[in-house]
Amino acid sequence: MTKSILITGASSGIGAACARLFLDQGWRVGLLARRAELLEEIAAGHPNALCLAADVTDEAAVNSAFDAFNDWAGRIDVLFNNAGSFGKAALIDEMSPDDFRAVVDLNVTGMFLCARAAFGRMRRQDPQGGRIVNNGSISAHVPRERSVAYTTTKHAVTGLTRTLSLDGRDFGIACGQIDIGNARTPLLEEAVKAAPPGQEPATMDVAHAARAVLQMAELPPEANVQFMTIMATTMPYIGRG
Repeated sequence: MTKSILITGASSGIGAACARLFLDQGWRVGLLARRAELLEEIAAGHPNALCLAADVTDEAAVNSAFDAFNDWAGRIDVLFNNAGSFGKAALIDEMSPDDFRAVVDLNVTGMFLCARAAFGRMRRQDPQGGRIVNNGSISAHVPRERSVAYTTTKHAVTGLTRTLSLDGRDFGIACGQIDIGNARTPLLEEAVKAAPPGQEPATMDVAHAARAVLQMAELPPEANVQFMTIMATTMPYIGRG
């Protein structure tokens, strides 16, 4: 039976790379993001792709999208809970409460709503169970400068992951987290170009991150990657400054 995955934040970056890889591997893929035209470009008319234009911070829109995916695929085997944003880079006293709330709403509430929608359907489908993979970040361990909103939310994602992993045991629902460091997305490419000569950040092809998500998703029900860190080998994560 063809397995199914719903990917949030699928219109660009890591989400788009994952959508293309899972389609290449024969999965039925739901691509969820706000920008329908970008989703259509990534899906490229593939018969195993379903484009779902929705805002993950909107409960009604999330539930409608998950219902549409269930009707189309028959079940949801995996959720890659990926949608998120860095937000404004600033010191805490330079960040407005509204800017902070916007990042929390997307990175925490949005992830909660999508995990909630997936968990409920996985719990009630037959056969019962499934897998949720949350996209954390290197910032769930160590922060970048001026990342107070983003780093705070990614620590919250780790709490969500641990709780879902525990609560899902009775229902055959596994939950793990992938923490990705410096995958080359369009956003990171801009940072590389803006860096002074000789100070460009270490990066890795985004395809490596996508393959790591695929590895987690393909595990049998009795196995789970609880936490995976995949990063550019020489980025300044291990060691002291």
